[in-house]
Amino acid sequence: MYPQGNLFIPASHGRLEAILKDPSVERRGVALVCHPHPLGGGTMHNKVVFRAAAGLNDAGLTVIRFNFRGVGLSTGVHNEIEGGVQDVRDALQFLAGEYPGEDITLAGFSFGSRTGMQVGMSDDRVKRLISIGTPVEKYNDYDFLTAVTKPILFVHGTEDEFCSVQSLRSLTDRIPHADVVLFENSGHFFDEHLQELRETVRDWTLKKLQTG
Repeated sequence: MYPQGNLFIPASHGRLEAILKDPSVERRGVALVCHPHPLGGGTMHNKVVFRAAAGLNDAGLTVIRFNFRGVGLSTGVHNEIEGGVQDVRDALQFLAGEYPGEDITLAGFSFGSRTGMQVGMSDDRVKRLISIGTPVEKYNDYDFLTAVTKPILFVHGTEDEFCSVQSLRSLTDRIPHADVVLFENSGHFFDEHLQELRETVRDWTLKKLQTG
């Protein structure tokens, strides 16, 4: 049994269960991490989400990860992309309100990428984006990301079951400033590469924080 979250975020349907963790070093900003598909067992305790959040903590960010509607102690009922996007907006609004004026990094894994990137790319409070296990083949409407002007990192496994490298490249090749990190012989859940994932998120975030 996973521990309960340590805060609740007001949401349009009631509340979102969340976990907030401060970095062990001086804070350089804040971050939001979005989990994979709820109907596939996705929660804020997912191992990829946990490692991504840890990498952001390592970079000096206070991090919130949350459960989408209908997951854990979050209220509401799952409503696919539409509901997920609204939940990300609610979580982002909370984060910006708690830490006004601070840089926000938004990361998402799988379903969390699809919902999180849609919100983050057009919100001026979000300064950089991280898309992990981007399921381009599952959601064939990722073209909106070709208009992103913010720093964006894509982390992907070469053996991802839900999106081939070729399909990922069909998107990222149209984003000239995108950074793409591929983990060889890694599936969607990065089973043998979780520490590398954490370090990749940390290093990229630190670099972007330093360069502005």
